[in-house]
Amino acid sequence: MNMKFCQRVLAVLFSVGTVLIQSPVKAQGLQWAADGYHYYRAVNGEIAELDIRDAAKKNVLVDRAALTPTGKPAIAVRRFFFSDDRQKVLINTNTRRVWRQDTRGDYWVYDIKTKALTQLGKGKPEASLMFAKISPDGTKAAYVSEHNIFVEDLATGAIKPLTTDGTARMINGTFDWAYEEEFDCRDGFRWSPDSRNVAYWQIDANKIRNYLMLNTTDSTYSFTVPVEYPVSGTDPSSCKIKVVNVNDGKTINVNVPGDAIQHYIPRMEWAGNGNELVLQQLNRAQNESKIYICNISSNASRVIYQETDKAWIDAKNDPIGWDWIEKGKKFVWLSEKDGWRHAYSIDRFGQTKLLTKGNYDVVDISLIDETNGFIYFIASPENATQRYLYRVKLSGGPLQRVSPANQPGTHRYDIAPNGLVAIHSFNNSYTAPATETISLPAHQPLNGQPTAIKVDPSAVKNKPEFFTVKTVDGVSMDGWMMKPANFDPSKKYPIVFYVYGEPASQTAADTYGAGYNREYAGSMINDGYIYVSMDNRGSPVPKGREWRKSIYRNIGILNVRDQAMAAKELFKRNAFIDTSRVAVWGWSGGGSSTLNLMFQYPEIYKTGIAVAAVGNQLTYDNIYQERYMGVPIDDESRSYFIKGSPITHAKNLRGNLLYVHGTGDDNVHYNNAEQLINQLVKYNKMFQLMSYPNRSHGIYEGEGTSQHLQATYTKFLREHCPPGAR
Repeated sequence: MNMKFCQRVLAVLFSVGTVLIQSPVKAQGLQWAADGYHYYRAVNGEIAELDIRDAAKKNVLVDRAALTPTGKPAIAVRRFFFSDDRQKVLINTNTRRVWRQDTRGDYWVYDIKTKALTQLGKGKPEASLMFAKISPDGTKAAYVSEHNIFVEDLATGAIKPLTTDGTARMINGTFDWAYEEEFDCRDGFRWSPDSRNVAYWQIDANKIRNYLMLNTTDSTYSFTVPVEYPVSGTDPSSCKIKVVNVNDGKTINVNVPGDAIQHYIPRMEWAGNGNELVLQQLNRAQNESKIYICNISSNASRVIYQETDKAWIDAKNDPIGWDWIEKGKKFVWLSEKDGWRHAYSIDRFGQTKLLTKGNYDVVDISLIDETNGFIYFIASPENATQRYLYRVKLSGGPLQRVSPANQPGTHRYDIAPNGLVAIHSFNNSYTAPATETISLPAHQPLNGQPTAIKVDPSAVKNKPEFFTVKTVDGVSMDGWMMKPANFDPSKKYPIVFYVYGEPASQTAADTYGAGYNREYAGSMINDGYIYVSMDNRGSPVPKGREWRKSIYRNIGILNVRDQAMAAKELFKRNAFIDTSRVAVWGWSGGGSSTLNLMFQYPEIYKTGIAVAAVGNQLTYDNIYQERYMGVPIDDESRSYFIKGSPITHAKNLRGNLLYVHGTGDDNVHYNNAEQLINQLVKYNKMFQLMSYPNRSHGIYEGEGTSQHLQATYTKFLREHCPPGAR
């Protein structure tokens, strides 16, 4: 479930990985100049060039006056992008949310040389433009508006449609709900390097049924809000790749073998030239991945690399960009085919070479530094709760840790293209996020001063304790435990488990915010609760392929057993835990885990709070659920979904359950709540329900919503799992 980030703790802000400045959604922050020392940022409403070596240097490239159209207020810079020659700046403003992110809005172009500010898409509806991009030659801009792609001449302002068949269900240049949610696909077109063509995705969702959300509060008569939503077991949208010539409008359907409905194409880019595309194709079950090179002149396609897995294969991590090396002869690719997630080089004829070697996972690639001959990446071979920067030579060689040994925790790096400097961010469970500019590989502050990273003494005193627990099944799970203030080991305390449990999120990371529960009104430790979270098998932690993929066809069973058996081990070795006061809670996939723990292990968990949970796996979208559970095409394959669904086990409820859901949840639909309610009613099981009208998966819209949810959560927990020592 891709509101998997509903941990809702500060740690979510500090995930690892590099910022892709090509992505319109992600480029509101820092953008590097080609030299690797200068970078660009929006500062106080202006666009400035800064020097990482000297914080005092600032060159304002586009000031407020330049951003002020005649007779109008200055436009607010949400995102900006430079043309390749750095002579034009594309500015995104007045943005609107599309499902998860604000990818619709208005775009303006500022010409640095002529100082002219021009709005794109004049005559189009307000805030309707998406993913505008200036052509590599700097003469045109292309964008999506109302499911069609347009090209605009920057000199004359002439607008020409490149597609005309776009509708709400025939989607050109962007994606349907499922592709966006589960593959992180939003920007759906690419300029060719020679500026002659635009390659784009076309998603045909005409055969996808609508899920009808019901709005009963915004008018006297209720009305439906349709969401095209392919549930597990139903066909996906048809997906095609097309290329259109921007001059004559001639369009070709790129020859991608296979059934356009029974495959996914989550990644596509130009292959380093104006005549070839490279793309990743996944089959419907997502256990077979093929990489194609597609020639647009001959319209011939060939597979250059493929692999299969008994479970699933992930889409390329970054939705935009392709990591070419050796002047486009090879690219770098992550694969788990040897049991660990490693980086390989692959040439255009499919020859592969292992670049990272050893019993560890490459979490994410930070930079491929060909000039100096290194690949930088995030990994943590010894502690799956933490993240560090490592590097290896592109030619092969030993693993080298770059992050300092005296900074245990979670590191993030935005490395300059030259590989010599970086912006380094660090935090851990007792150190608030700190940022500094450093040299590489020495990892020394550029200002010559001692590191800016300081430990908060009060946080050290109140930090969670990290531990590893081994279950009766031989599974070693990492976790953290926050003990009450004025803890007395001779007394007994209630324990609250925070769970997620599915392949989309880690909860036991060593990040700032670990041990903090935002949904609790007050201080859990001051009130006398033990607060714990643990990562079971299937969670996306760097423990190897077998750890992550053992959950295949076992969501709702294996992950739930791991959590329950780990809880039992904690009880055995910690006499201060009051086993009569045991609570569990989670959101989204964590809500599903909470329900299954309450239903399958009622002897352990006495109180549960489940938010926005999937009650029936067969109601969730096909891309996510089929990836991890298989395609439910017959009774046997459907049985895995049924076995792991909370509604199957609802009859076993014995404890106290609070179920929370938004009726406007487009992700985990409200029918999950109603199916669960029916089962609980059928078996005469008492529970508490809190429905939030028209709230989405995050349950935050509307005045007072977050505070009300927090109060409801806290009241229920305190009443049914009373705090304090006994």
